[in-house]
Amino acid sequence: MSGAAEASSADAHPQKISVLFVCLGNICRSTMAEGVFRSIVKDKSSPYYNLIDKVDSCGTGGYHTGDEPDSRTMSTLADHGIKNYTHAARRVRDSDFQDFDYIFAMDNGNLEDLERWRNRNHKLASSKAKIMLFGEFSGTGRKEIVQDPYYVGRNAFEKAFEQCKRFSTNFLEQTFPDVPKTTTS
Repeated sequence: MSGAAEASSADAHPQKISVLFVCLGNICRSTMAEGVFRSIVKDKSSPYYNLIDKVDSCGTGGYHTGDEPDSRTMSTLADHGIKNYTHAARRVRDSDFQDFDYIFAMDNGNLEDLERWRNRNHKLASSKAKIMLFGEFSGTGRKEIVQDPYYVGRNAFEKAFEQCKRFSTNFLEQTFPDVPKTTTS
């Protein structure tokens, strides 16, 4: 069964799920995804408010541990009305594979790193987390990656935002098909 198909098999009374977003340094893409996803699900008026437990992000590398998100991530989020997001970068840890239901990688390198991380410890091999490329929820019929905008510029941050919004909406709609659709403003 594909990841998207697995995500769409929700119970009549679904249990809360937890989601972790992962990129390389945890200051651009994964924080963008976390900020966007939180804006959709953590507002009390959201139809997903009582369906989502933990939402977090991290990096496969520890290059920026403790740092705030890149200023271009924050300004892109703010330009789209997301102004209350805060985060301190961290590296992925073993407990993430037990604590989160879904771990979304931003690109294939991140996905390979996460699978390698999980497979190096036999206790993690049976963890509950579904490790997937976030772009499996592109809605285009093909998997997309979220390119690292760090060295590219502001337009790349806007593209990352658009992808994160679209992927988040598609994931939620597929995971909770009985919940009214979200608006994609």
